[in-house]
Amino acid sequence: MNILFFLTPKEEVAYIYENETLRQTLEKMEHRRYSCIPILSMDGKYIGSISEGDLLWEIKKRGPLSLHAMEDISIMSIPRGHHYKAIHVNSKMENLIHRSMNQNYVPVVDDQNKFIGIVTRKDIIGYCYKKLTECYNKGCKENSTGNSTSTSN
Repeated sequence: MNILFFLTPKEEVAYIYENETLRQTLEKMEHRRYSCIPILSMDGKYIGSISEGDLLWEIKKRGPLSLHAMEDISIMSIPRGHHYKAIHVNSKMENLIHRSMNQNYVPVVDDQNKFIGIVTRKDIIGYCYKKLTECYNKGCKENSTGNSTSTSN
């Protein structure tokens, strides 16, 4: 199994470009109901991600802002509190799972560091849940070492 099995392609993911504003970012996040969104360079490379919390702290720091005033604030001028690290499309599944433990989603890039999509923690957990349910329904039993136990002597 590889990362592409879980990939939500770029075409299905909302993202922003580095030249967008606070207002554009808020509106896109609100429309898609995202709590965090990838930031791409103009040539499609993954730069980082920005969260609702990052935006809220910036708004609090600046004081009350009108939507019009938010149009003058570059998204790149806003500090990001958490670095959503991307993984290469050919990375091992272990790297994907490890990264997803601390991120809601894992950005995926190609050989040129171009953003090709995301893998969500929800999709990984859903897959694991499905496999565990299938195993349970088939009567699989495992001991604490992860080895199958035998019911016969």
